[in-house]
Amino acid sequence: MIKVKVLFLCTGNSARSQMAEAFLREYGGEWFEAYSAGTEPKGIHPDTNRVMEEIGTSLSGQQSKHVKEYMGKVHFGYLITLCGEAEERCPTTFPGIGRRLRWSFEDCSAFVGSEGEKLAKFREVRDGIEQQIKTWLAEVQAK
Repeated sequence: MIKVKVLFLCTGNSARSQMAEAFLREYGGEWFEAYSAGTEPKGIHPDTNRVMEEIGTSLSGQQSKHVKEYMGKVHFGYLITLCGEAEERCPTTFPGIGRRLRWSFEDCSAFVGSEGEKLAKFREVRDGIEQQIKTWLAEVQAK
């Protein structure tokens, strides 16, 4: 069986897209091959690793990458942007893309607050992305 490649895109490729990549591997890995990238990659945020490890999901082997690493080189069945900024900065003509989807999640890495408030925001975004992945997988598998 050939797996459909999915690219998750956000600005920094430091939190949201990394989480989505890990969740798709965990829940849909037998049908999909997950990738992530950013328009301005910054490295994986330490709190991203922390909140994912809390629920037993590893980001092992994942790293922050620029979207240009994939443009015109890999065919993706889906390009899923996770923020409006990535949607605006992603080229409208992206060779090798089947369908584009937009899932908008707050940038937890830009959230300002106490350490506890920041972790709470990362957890909120993590949980939202996990639920979105599960919902999307159920919709895709029902077709």
